[in-house]
Amino acid sequence: MPNSWFETVAEAQRRAKKRLPSPVYSALLAGSERGVSYGDNVAAFGELAFAPTVAGHHAERRLSTTALGLDLSMPVIISPTGVQAVHPDGEVAVARAAANRGIPMGLSSFASKSVEDVAAANQNVLYQVYWQGTRDTMLERLDRARAAGAKGLIATLDWSFSHGRDWGSPSIPEKLTLGAAVRFAPYALARRRWLTDFLRSGRVPDLTAPNLAVGGGQAPTFFGAYGEWMMTPPPTWEDVAWLRAQWDGPFVLKGVSRIDDALRAVDAGVSAISVSNHGGNNLDSTPAAIRMLPGIAETVGSQVEVLLDGGIRRGGDVAKALALGARAVMIGRAYLWGLAANGQVGVENVLDILRSGLDSAVLGLGHASIDELSRDDLWVPADFERRLGVRQSVSG
Repeated sequence: MPNSWFETVAEAQRRAKKRLPSPVYSALLAGSERGVSYGDNVAAFGELAFAPTVAGHHAERRLSTTALGLDLSMPVIISPTGVQAVHPDGEVAVARAAANRGIPMGLSSFASKSVEDVAAANQNVLYQVYWQGTRDTMLERLDRARAAGAKGLIATLDWSFSHGRDWGSPSIPEKLTLGAAVRFAPYALARRRWLTDFLRSGRVPDLTAPNLAVGGGQAPTFFGAYGEWMMTPPPTWEDVAWLRAQWDGPFVLKGVSRIDDALRAVDAGVSAISVSNHGGNNLDSTPAAIRMLPGIAETVGSQVEVLLDGGIRRGGDVAKALALGARAVMIGRAYLWGLAANGQVGVENVLDILRSGLDSAVLGLGHASIDELSRDDLWVPADFERRLGVRQSVSG
């Protein structure tokens, strides 16, 4: 039997590609338009160089921290991603893995598992919402998450509904009807281990969003919920402040890329902001999150916690984000590759990879704690940063 352990996130992705039906893998890969933002999220970390020390290293290093009022074994948070139909246990498997490794679980409102089931697997759930539906339906969904035990709220507001991809988009049915199953069969039969996992579980992906049911009704399909979201008028900053006022715990505004927006978020009363371009799935040519991080962290980092979401593939990336001002990072595709490759154990494998890489970076940089990481630990190219939302001087 082949070894299920993998040594890098890149290997997890290769295994996920071999295991998943091609439309499912393409849905995880995602991206937008030309894929500029998607590629830059990962490539930008390679432009940052470490400045390691040669002696005086510490035999023990502390990687634990706090964020959003929670204790973290390392500065990593599971980022919410929708409809994790890559594995029968989906978000519950991810939540268990995160709990076993001592980190919080971000749960998408578009998840394939209920907030109640996920909160039972991980006591530190951060429930994610979009500005979707009426205020009454939003309040009902927040009440449900609160009753389930969610510790924090993540509001994602940066989505611009860009659909085109130069490499093509996967064909995903709204419901897994008999006709859809027949059309999908060739893809599933080509990935028999994935199909066997679902058959053994006694269920198939139903492509619904159970956390978006209202009034005791049925869960909407993913595309039905997506349609509701598209038809909801975009929020104002007053709406952001209203939403924040409805949640009495930690509140994260996700998708911030501009310094002026970060300042407005502080005024709206958020607890934290996530610097993100939505994994490169949103408005293409938005810079990599790590390029936008320093300016935002310098401006508001003393007032709110600043998280980095985008492009994390190794522990060294985590160290670089912390050195440039992040309190913690959020990971998305990295754990999804692990989930697809080997279920809960695969997610734990990914988290162990990140922890080991972070520990190596802290050791090599001569520190005893992640709290000591700073810009002095890096060589940053002169043209690396992108400070958006500030007045730019014009010469000549």
